[in-house]
This record gives sequence, C-alpha cells and structure tokens, in this order.
Amino acid sequence: VGAALRSGAGTTHAGCNVENASYPEGWCAETSAIAAMVCGAGTAEGRRIEEVVVVAEPVDGRMVSPCGGCRQRLAEFGMAGTVVHLVDPAGERTETYRLGELLPAAFAMPDEP
Repeated sequence: VGAALRSGAGTTHAGCNVENASYPEGWCAETSAIAAMVCGAGTAEGRRIEEVVVVAEPVDGRMVSPCGGCRQRLAEFGMAGTVVHLVDPAGERTETYRLGELLPAAFAMPDEP
C-alpha cells in the first residue's frame, strides 16, 4: 500500500506500508505519509491535510480504504471535507470519498478555551 497527501500549504508527502515482525506494530501508508508531513511542515497550514491518495491492489474486487486507525489520524489532521481517493496500482479504478463519509463520527478533542 502507498499513500500521498497534499497539505494546506500545497506540499506533497508520501508514505508506504512498513511491516514489523511484532504484529500489529507496523505502520500503514497513510500513517507514514502523515509522519512525513508533520516532519516537513513549517506552518499550521502545512500540517492540515487537503487531499489523500491511497494506492492498493483491490481485495476480492473491492477497493482498499484506510483502516479505522488511519481514518482517525486523517481526521485529526484533516477535516470532514478532506478528499480521499482510492486507486488501484494500474490507475484504472478510482473511488473518491470525503473523509466525513469514511468516518462520520470522528473523535475530536475539545477546542482549547
């Protein structure tokens, strides 16, 4: 699995799935891309996700979407309107969602007073 995201500052950050023998301690591609964004961000806009592309081989004919943990991580750095594209490796199939469709009841910390 691979993922790339575009930040509010217009920067692009990529990540890949990293497996670990201590299952489930591996990193999903989306998590790796978020880590790259956080490391490279200079401003708050640079830490806000505008758009995400997830590339993965379909499973049983269905496109692969972010796992629950990644959906929550994306929500914490994005917003309900963040665009999420699911793409097969050949680029022949694409499905597009808003993050709010994938995680309609995202957990969020209350704003600081």
